[in-house]
Amino acid sequence: MIYASKQKPASFLLILTEAFPSFSSDSWPSGTRVALCVSYYGGDFCGWQAQPHLPVATVQKTLEQALGEVAATSVTTHCAGRTDTGVHGVAQIVHFDDPVGRSQKAWVMGCNRNLPPSVRVFWAKSVPSEFHARFSATSRHYRYVISNRAIQSPHHAGLVSHCRRPLDEQAMHDASQILKGEHDFSAFRAAQCQASHPRREILDISVKRVADFVVLDVEANAFLYHMVRNLVGSLQMVGLGLRPETWIEELLAGKDRTMGGDTASASGLYLQSITYPKHFQLPVNQTSNALFLGGG
Repeated sequence: MIYASKQKPASFLLILTEAFPSFSSDSWPSGTRVALCVSYYGGDFCGWQAQPHLPVATVQKTLEQALGEVAATSVTTHCAGRTDTGVHGVAQIVHFDDPVGRSQKAWVMGCNRNLPPSVRVFWAKSVPSEFHARFSATSRHYRYVISNRAIQSPHHAGLVSHCRRPLDEQAMHDASQILKGEHDFSAFRAAQCQASHPRREILDISVKRVADFVVLDVEANAFLYHMVRNLVGSLQMVGLGLRPETWIEELLAGKDRTMGGDTASASGLYLQSITYPKHFQLPVNQTSNALFLGGG
C-alpha cells in the first residue's frame, strides 16, 4: 500500500529512544494488555479519534488498521490524550488487548510496516490488566513552539506556529506562574468542551526562548479542550506588550473565555509525554524535539 503524506522536512525532530532496540520474538498469551508508544505528525490527520461516519484520516483509525493487519482481526485502542487536527504526538501512549497472541517484535515492527511515514510505534510492553492509557496516567506534558521571527522558514510550516513581532518570553513566563496549582480554568476552556468540571491542576509551566523560538512547556494532571492553545493565545498578548502580566491572573479569576486571547494555532502543539505510576514499569519516554530541549 502506498501512502501520500504532507509531512514537511523536520531534520530538527530527534527521537531519543534507543537507536537500534531489540524486540522479543516470543509470543504473548492471547488477551495480554499491551501498551504502545506512538509518535505522529498531526498535519496529516483530522485529530486522534476515529470518526467512522466520516471519510477522513485520523491517527486512531490509521493505527488500528495497522494493528489489525498484524492481528488478522480488528483491534480497538485507547489513548492517553486525544489530540485535535494538526496537533502532533511525540510520545502518545496507547493500550489494547492482544486478541491473538503476538510478540513484542510483531506489534512494533509489523505495525510500522503497515503505517504511513507520519506515524511510528517506538515500543510495546505487556502491562497488567488494570492499566489504562488514559485513566492510569498521573500527568500529561504538552509543549507549544512559536517561530518568533519576521519571516518564518518554510521548513517549519505545519510544525510550529508563527509570530512575526518580537515576543517578551520573560514576561510570558512570569505571567504564567499564577496558573500553577489547582484552579477553575473556565477562562481557557473552549465552548465545545465536554468535561464534567473545569478544575485542573497545573504541576509546572514555563516559557523560554531557544534561538528564534519561544517554547511553552506545561504539565498538568489533565487538560480541558483547547486549554493549552487558549493559554498560549493569552500569554502571547502579554509577550507582545498588549496586556500587562497581571492580566492572566485577572482572566483566571474572571472565568470568562470571551475575555481572553485567540486560540493559538494547532501546528505548534505537541503532546510531549505522559507520566504513569512507577509500578507499571513503562519505559521512560525520552522522545523529544531536540531543538527545543533548551538544556531540559
